[in-house]
Amino acid sequence: MNFFTFANGLSVVCILLIIVMMIGKTHFTKIVESIIKFLIAIMATTSLVALLMQTYNPDIAKLVAKTGLNLDVIDLGWTPAAIITWSSAYNLLVLLVMMIVNVILLHYHVTKTLDVDVFDIWHLSFVGLLAMYMGANIVVSLIFVIALGVLKFINSDLMKPTFNDLMNDQKGPMTSTHMNYLMNPVVMLLDEICNLIPGIDKVNFNSTKLNKAVGFWSSKFATGFFLGILIGLFGQISLKDIFGLAFLLGAFMELFNLIGSWLTSSLDPIIKVITDHLNKYGVNMSFIGLDWAFLSSRPEVWSVANILAPCLIIEAFLLPGNRIIPLGGLIAMGITPSLLVVTRGKVFRMIVIGVVEIPIFLWSATLTAPFITSMFKNILLSNSNIGMIGSATKEGPIEQLLAIMIGKSSSGDLKFIALTAGAIVVYLLLFFWYRGRMKKRNLAYQSETN
Repeated sequence: MNFFTFANGLSVVCILLIIVMMIGKTHFTKIVESIIKFLIAIMATTSLVALLMQTYNPDIAKLVAKTGLNLDVIDLGWTPAAIITWSSAYNLLVLLVMMIVNVILLHYHVTKTLDVDVFDIWHLSFVGLLAMYMGANIVVSLIFVIALGVLKFINSDLMKPTFNDLMNDQKGPMTSTHMNYLMNPVVMLLDEICNLIPGIDKVNFNSTKLNKAVGFWSSKFATGFFLGILIGLFGQISLKDIFGLAFLLGAFMELFNLIGSWLTSSLDPIIKVITDHLNKYGVNMSFIGLDWAFLSSRPEVWSVANILAPCLIIEAFLLPGNRIIPLGGLIAMGITPSLLVVTRGKVFRMIVIGVVEIPIFLWSATLTAPFITSMFKNILLSNSNIGMIGSATKEGPIEQLLAIMIGKSSSGDLKFIALTAGAIVVYLLLFFWYRGRMKKRNLAYQSETN
């Protein structure tokens, strides 16, 4: 890999990051450290992917040959998708636009939430870039992104009383603007269907005990290791190669998690600059929009993720039209937070709904794999020989499907335009139905505290 060619592709983003940090009077050494970490995270990701593909692709080819399953997309989790998006100047444009939109919505009391989850703006940018990749122009993609951003702000207000309940904290300002929670309307619809199942809430789990019992076996290394064993057995490769693949996938899971932390820490200075300037506006806000992870203390999140992991693998092998093998997204953090909020921690409901909605994530991952692969090759170098890559439990699967439809509608096909318009109407109707249900829940919370 030629570093200078690689760096030139990111020069615009790096220059913009430096300018923002200089405006925020960030210390020179912090600026240098931030940019170096940012580039190291990108280079480490591309190097790991290249190493993984050298071993993984031949074994997957044997799996396909032996089973007839077309599972040719490897799940790299959220890190490569975040790196692809943060490497684009479009992401910084979306960040600026959504900061302005947030301030306007606060001024006109459309939301009470000030979004300080700056890093996760990439989820919105991802769907905008996807729409453009599929054919939409930048104006259409920005309108789509802004609309989703407005729904995120509305949703953050709606969820606040539930967060208070789950965290047993009635006075804290914490809520979330994470893309995870745009799945809430679908989860709530499935939760309503669960109400029709007699005795569903009689089945209960002690999440804390389950997490302790599982222990190491749910770790990232163990998850990758056992998936490697499974792929090797189905592909009927040699015992030596099975263990080689298993250790590679186990190490890959751990290393990608570490690289993800490098990426987030590299952006800490710019996030501080932006949040400091947002706080100076003096807007009338009551809530602070954070990453979903402040709910990670709830044991249900992890116990359900541990149970859904084998379900993801089974459904990936059986689901028609799926082409991705879960790996990086196997610990289903793109799925469980929304389940926790809607069901309010009813573990069996979380599992049932999670199993039912997994196909949405897998189909979305399959359809977005060409986009992620193409954009990753642009970073890695266009002549790089890698296979198809994707993200099995990427947040916002329905929004990604809408982005694909919006992009394809740009061709002018009237039938596709009508289909896309219908899908958007259904999406909005479902959201506003969910909004009504959440308002009723919040009134119930209010009556309990009075």
